[in-house]
Amino acid sequence: MMEQVPTTVLSDHPCHLGEGPTYDVITDTAWWFDIREGKLFEAQLGSGSVRIHELGRMASALGRIDAERQLIVAEDGLYIRELADGAMTLFCPLEADNPMTRSNDCRVHQSGTFWIGTMGKKAEPKAGAIYALHRGKISTLFLGISIPNSICFSPDGATGYFTDTPHAVLYAVPLNPATGLPRGEPEVLLRHSGIGGLDGSVCDADGQIWNACWGREPDRRLLAARRAPAFA
Repeated sequence: MMEQVPTTVLSDHPCHLGEGPTYDVITDTAWWFDIREGKLFEAQLGSGSVRIHELGRMASALGRIDAERQLIVAEDGLYIRELADGAMTLFCPLEADNPMTRSNDCRVHQSGTFWIGTMGKKAEPKAGAIYALHRGKISTLFLGISIPNSICFSPDGATGYFTDTPHAVLYAVPLNPATGLPRGEPEVLLRHSGIGGLDGSVCDADGQIWNACWGREPDRRLLAARRAPAFA
């Protein structure tokens, strides 16, 4: 039986399209995005205060660089954001020549490599891809993705996971733990046939994958746990 965990509302501000929740353990701060509205939310968990930052573009994920800077994944590229004043400087373009696409689900691997998913702004079939930012350079991992989601990694960094939501398949990929880059082809881990579509996932310290399923009705959410495979 699944353990019942108490929950509270972190912010009652509605999101048009919420994405990319991230927790910074060093500052005890939660961050998340409203993609459609181009907003970045900052919640100081100690005080309970929530600030909303206007980005001026669609964005969906961030990574901590240091105490002063963040890396923001946006619709036209990766930006370095200064925490002091919110100034954003383009680090490198990504699909900047294609106004039909935007970023979606992303995750930083334990090695520091950033997996980045893109998709069509109207969820056009196979319009997106999954990339990796490794040592300052972007490489393409998987093409022809419609809605990339569930990007996460096993505790030892040796396995990566992702889904293309319309296909209802969760994939596992063997990785080099030192780089976060694939060393083999994706394998089918789960074919989903339950309520809702596979959306965001996290992998816990025991190797269990927790997935939030997105349904047609706003209140249809499902959490599922599944043991991650071990690649030789």
